Amino acid sequence: MKKLRYAVVIPAVAGTMLAGFTPAFAGPEAAKQQPLNSTNIPAQYANQKLDWHKCKANELPSAPPPGAENIECATYRSPRNWYKANEGIDLTIAVSRLAATSGTATASVITNPGGPGAPGRNFPARLRNQTKLRANQEIVGFDPRGTGKSTNITCGNAVGTGSDLDPRDRSRANLNLILDATKYAADSCQVKSGELGPLINTAQTIRDVDLLRVLLGRDKINWVGYSAGTWMGAHYAQQFPTRTGRFLLDSSAEFTTTWQNSFDGQPLGFERRWRQDFLPWMGKYDKVYGFGKNGEATRQSYEKVRFALTQNPVEVDGVPVSANALDSTIASYIYSKRNFPALADYLVNLKTLTEGTGSQQQKASAAQKVKAETVDADGVIGPQPLFVPSDGDSYNASFWSIPCNEGPWVGNRQTAIRQSQKLIDRDLPLLGAGWLIQPCIFWKNKPVDLPKLDGRGVPPVLMVQSVHDPATPIEGATRAHRAFANSRMITVTGEGDHGIYAGGNAGVDKVVEDYLVDGKVPNDQSLPGIPLPVPAGG
Repeated sequence: MKKLRYAVVIPAVAGTMLAGFTPAFAGPEAAKQQPLNSTNIPAQYANQKLDWHKCKANELPSAPPPGAENIECATYRSPRNWYKANEGIDLTIAVSRLAATSGTATASVITNPGGPGAPGRNFPARLRNQTKLRANQEIVGFDPRGTGKSTNITCGNAVGTGSDLDPRDRSRANLNLILDATKYAADSCQVKSGELGPLINTAQTIRDVDLLRVLLGRDKINWVGYSAGTWMGAHYAQQFPTRTGRFLLDSSAEFTTTWQNSFDGQPLGFERRWRQDFLPWMGKYDKVYGFGKNGEATRQSYEKVRFALTQNPVEVDGVPVSANALDSTIASYIYSKRNFPALADYLVNLKTLTEGTGSQQQKASAAQKVKAETVDADGVIGPQPLFVPSDGDSYNASFWSIPCNEGPWVGNRQTAIRQSQKLIDRDLPLLGAGWLIQPCIFWKNKPVDLPKLDGRGVPPVLMVQSVHDPATPIEGATRAHRAFANSRMITVTGEGDHGIYAGGNAGVDKVVEDYLVDGKVPNDQSLPGIPLPVPAGG
C-alpha cells in the first residue's frame, strides 16, 4: 500500500515453521453449481468478447521483461455506475494476460499491485517465472477504473502542489501553507474528475472484476493481490464468496477497518524499517560508505544532510532537491532490501553535494547520481517492487479519491496538525511530520458505505506478511487476520520487504503455490526471510 504521501501531495533470522496443512478446499475447477452470470450483470456487458491480442507498445507503460514478451491485451466495457447499470454510460477497462504455459488454462488468477488505484496491466510480468502457477493458470492483470489505459480521472496535476515545503518546520505559517496546498489539490481532484470521481471506489471496482470473471468464463477466480490489493481482494471475497477461489493477500492493509485507521500505522512501519533495518545495515558497511559506523551514527549523518537541505536545497539540472524530497526518496527505497545499496549511494552523494568539500568532478558525478535516484518532482512515491507508472496523473487522482470516497475520515485542520506533532514527539518523523497532509478532511463527496468485513462465509484466504513491512505494518495485518474468519497467515521473520510472493523466497513461494495450485490450505506459520544484501566492496 502506497503511503498517503504528504510533501503536500503526498538482517535474516530463521523462523519456526509449523508443520501441517488442513485439507484441500474446492477451487475454481470444482463443478459449477450456479449460472456463470448470477450477479445481475446486464446482458450487453456479460455478452462481450475479449479481443485478446499481443500487446502493442502503446498499450503498456513499459516494455515487458524477458519471459513476458507474449503478454496479451484486451479491453471491455463496464457501466460507469453499477447501481445504475442500464443508464447507458460506459467505461473502458484495460486488461492483460500471460497464457498458461501448458497451452490451456483451467483457471484464471487475477492480480492487483495495490495503491490503492495503481494500474496493473503489466503486473502479470511479476509472476512470469512462477512455473508451477503458470502451468495451468492464466495470469490476468487490469488497470482499475480511473487509471492507466482504463477510463481515467485527474486532479489537474494539482497533487504535489507545495511539495518542497518542509513539514518539520512547525511554524504556523508553514503548516497553514501545507494545509492550504492540500485543500487546493483535494478540491481540484473533485472538480477535475467530475461525475466519475465519486465512482472510483472499491464497491464499483469489484463489480468490474466480477464482470471480468464472467468474460473469462470462470465460475470462480483466483487472486494475487499485494498491499492495497488485499483490500480489494478481501472486499470481493466478502461480496462474492461463491465466486471466490484461492485468494492470496500479500502485505495486507488492515482491510477490516477504515482506510484512515489502516494508513495511520504507516509512520511506525516506515520508521521501524528505516531505523532497525536500513540504518544499521548501512553502518555495518561503513568501510564502503563512510557514513557512520552504526545505525545511530548513520542517522546523525542523515540528519546533517537533511538540515543542510533545509538551508540550501541542492539543485540538479535546475530542480531543487529539498529535505522533503530526501525523505520521500528514503521512504520509496525502503520498501525493498534490493534498493538498500542504491539508497546508501544516494545519501553519500547528497552528503558530497551538501558539504561542498569535494572536487568539481566529484560534485558533478554526485549530482548526476542524485538526479538518477531522486523521485519524481511531484513527490509522490509508490511501492518499488510493485508500482507501475500510470498515464498522466490518473494514479495520483485515484490514490487520493479511493480512500476519500470510502470514508469515514475523521478530523480537521487542527486535529491533523496535532496528530502529526504527536508522531514527531513519538520520534517517528520520517512520515509523522507530514501526517497533517490528509486530503480526505477536505473531501466534500458523501463517502460510500462499504460493508465491514468479517470473512464469514468466505473460503479460506491466505495472507503473507513480513515483520518489518513499512507500508502495511504487521500490527494492522495481524488485526485483519484475527478479524477475518478462516484466514491463514504466513509470518515472514527477519524480513521487511513489502511484497513477498514471487520475490525470491522459495520457502514462501512453495507454501503459496501449494495453496494456489493444489488447494492445500496451510496452518498459520512462520518462515524465514531473505538476508539483506552485501554491497559491492562489502
